[in-house]
Amino acid sequence: MLKVLTELKYLFKRFVIIANAAPAVLGFFIALRYHDAYFTDYWLDFILLVVGALMIVGGALTLNNWLEADVDRLMERTKNRPTVTGTIPMPIILLIGIVLSFVGEVLLWLINWEVALYGFIGWFTYVVVYTMWTKRRFTWNTHIGSISGAVTPMMGWAVIDSTFHVIPISIFIIMFLWQMPHTYAIAIRKQEDYTNSGLQMLPVVKGKRVTIRRNAIYIALLLFVPLMVRGYSSLFYILITILNVAWFIIALAGFKATNIKKWANILFASSLAYLLLMYTLYVVFA
Repeated sequence: MLKVLTELKYLFKRFVIIANAAPAVLGFFIALRYHDAYFTDYWLDFILLVVGALMIVGGALTLNNWLEADVDRLMERTKNRPTVTGTIPMPIILLIGIVLSFVGEVLLWLINWEVALYGFIGWFTYVVVYTMWTKRRFTWNTHIGSISGAVTPMMGWAVIDSTFHVIPISIFIIMFLWQMPHTYAIAIRKQEDYTNSGLQMLPVVKGKRVTIRRNAIYIALLLFVPLMVRGYSSLFYILITILNVAWFIIALAGFKATNIKKWANILFASSLAYLLLMYTLYVVFA
């Protein structure tokens, strides 16, 4: 039993599945607080959201593993996945991915069509457009992958209200821009792996200096996102601006860094802290 759980941990990329499903939960609570709604009115929808999000994300990640088994065996960080070790037969992995994706989408549909739509957009962009069409061909594959991650908080908001609202749209933009520096930091830290795999990651194809410049641009754009948000207190704008400026300073430090990999480690850690603090501000001040 323990061995099976270990294999599933590698198959579902345990931290990745949580990191992708959690924004849906946070989006739900931001909407709940903003609209002064009661959790007791949405408890069933919340359960469907959590289970549905975990299943559809898990399905997408499983299909990603199935599709990338050939390159995963070339990278140190992915060599323990069951698609590489063969501990779970490939047809079973494909079946798991399809079933989880389908059931997850059905559960989201039971909430409402808008939640299901964002679930499908996230799944399709990650599995088809990102994994199948762009990741092996173009350096801008990261932008496609960022779309799939950016729609997850909109799933949570859509449980309560339509996402045609400035707050979920602003969170979508933040999530989209955030994922580029976050992913590029990983690509710099694991550049040897990506070089061996042949995947078209920006640091591998264009070099680290180009990646550092791109990081600075994307994080600089985050400075303007609070300008579109309405209805929050002045303290929210002050704190989120401080947060954006602090991360921008870390990005600028890359231009002077003598040890680029060490700087990438700092950028990666700060990206996680940034995301946690950003969501905290949105929830607290909603």
